[in-house]
Amino acid sequence: MYRAPVEDIAFTLKHVAGMKSAIDAGAFGDLGEDLVDAVLGEAGRFATEEVAPLYKIGDEHGAVLKDAVVTTPPGWKELYRRWIEGGWNALSGPEEYGGQALPAMLGVAALEMWNSAAMAFGIGPTLTMGAVEALDKHASEGLKAKYLAKLVSGEWMGTMNLTEPQAGSDLAALRSRAEPAGDGTYRIFGQKIFITYGEHDFTDNIVHLVLARLPDAPAGTRGISLFLVPKFLVGDDGSLGARNDVFCSGLEHKLGIHASPTCTMIYGDGFQGAQPGAIGWLIGEENKGLACMFTMMNNARLCVGMQGVAVAEAATQKAIAYANERRQGKAASFGGAGMAPIVHHPDVQRNLLTMKALTQIARAISYSCAHAIDLARATSDDEAAHWRDRANLLTPLAKAFSTDVGVEVASLGVQVHGGMGFIEETGAAALYRDARIAPIYEGTNGIQAIDLVMRKLPLGGGEHVHGYIDELAGIANAVRTSNLEGFGRTADALDQALSDLTQATRFLQKLSADGRTEEALAGATPYLRLISLAAGGAYLARAALVDQGRIALCRFFAENLLGEVSALKERVIGGAESLAAAGKALISA
Repeated sequence: MYRAPVEDIAFTLKHVAGMKSAIDAGAFGDLGEDLVDAVLGEAGRFATEEVAPLYKIGDEHGAVLKDAVVTTPPGWKELYRRWIEGGWNALSGPEEYGGQALPAMLGVAALEMWNSAAMAFGIGPTLTMGAVEALDKHASEGLKAKYLAKLVSGEWMGTMNLTEPQAGSDLAALRSRAEPAGDGTYRIFGQKIFITYGEHDFTDNIVHLVLARLPDAPAGTRGISLFLVPKFLVGDDGSLGARNDVFCSGLEHKLGIHASPTCTMIYGDGFQGAQPGAIGWLIGEENKGLACMFTMMNNARLCVGMQGVAVAEAATQKAIAYANERRQGKAASFGGAGMAPIVHHPDVQRNLLTMKALTQIARAISYSCAHAIDLARATSDDEAAHWRDRANLLTPLAKAFSTDVGVEVASLGVQVHGGMGFIEETGAAALYRDARIAPIYEGTNGIQAIDLVMRKLPLGGGEHVHGYIDELAGIANAVRTSNLEGFGRTADALDQALSDLTQATRFLQKLSADGRTEEALAGATPYLRLISLAAGGAYLARAALVDQGRIALCRFFAENLLGEVSALKERVIGGAESLAAAGKALISA
């Protein structure tokens, strides 16, 4: 059973990602460490005692669709009610609409715990929080007044409707249309697929944010607008009125996250005899919907990264517990009678330590991204611009690397369990199944890598990333000069990794500057892992400098796993030509 690692989460927030220094500097007003600890402690209790016990029920029962109505697994509706009564949905919401306006760092830390306990539960509120941010930044005052308070509280939930059968990541291919009704509203027509929590029984209203095209819209992504389309129309007094012309026509039968309803949504089909056309309201400006939606998507990408961290943590806990219980073979380090617990075998230890290190690295990167978001909001002028660039740089790392880690660590967890890992009763396979979606949705990890190389490396005239590398090099130097025992060759390994990172970064920047885009893109995915591993090694070292009990794991990573960075550099610099040559054989005539 999962137990929220509250102390480790608090340590990473405060001492690795930077929350303590921000609190000490007054960046978060009167927020103190006591309140942070109290919030994390209660979030951990709720995740451990209330959410985790319903995970298996959700996985086995799943969501059920009948007559356009979705029923969630037994106990889940009541769980959600207790969750919003605890104020968790409002944790980082705007104060003006009933939110607590706590730092994003605290919000994503709590989010990690919900997703570790049950990813299918944690994903639903994620989209509501994103909808809140999109509406708060882009909606009219009238829409804010009518919808935001109930979305912030969690009384209503929000969704994000982008994908269509012919348009996955390529939003330029969207066909859903919006027709002006002449009264300030629009009529929405179209089909959306893969809509998470598009229909459910948690709340009595669902607020859909929908991308669609106006009749005279330009082609491509420049012609997309964003609309608010509620399941039930809302009166001026906030009361629910008639059912809107939107419904769920099907649920996907998925590899994992079974309790999360993944819906096909139909807009404007005359549901239950209604006048055809779902009634919607424009958010932001016409044909500027993608910019509005990206506010929600950037929030969602960090939150999906937290799902990777969350599943990795749950899988690691489960594997360590099993390795200490399962007995098999003999081991020199075991002095007891009979077979040794498998945790004594070096190969099992290597797997478990790899799981621990990768989980902690992904957590540190994701929390550091949230820290940058917080400081971009809490500072002004040049300092705020610096932190916006840092958040933009770290977002693709947080999303892609962390979700890759979720799959990798969950897979190692199955391996540690041996044959029992392949059997559903242990729960190791369920975590692996859940984790596999996260590298795909909210922009596939390949798209994150493209974004990193083509849009984020040029930030600050191309120098912001090098300033970040210099900060990481400062950590490596602190290790070298610390005189602490146990670091072994950590400083040398970090120096080499950061040198490799610098070479790969400048190489890709030059390719982009020279217009050699295809060659740059060929190295994008290995580069994202390269920078994440190098940064992660430095974050482990920062943690170990504060808490010497963490030195052993830091050294293990530096001397056993960090060498992968050099191989990744070679893929970035020398892999494009062979990729292009071999890739031609994959393209059918």
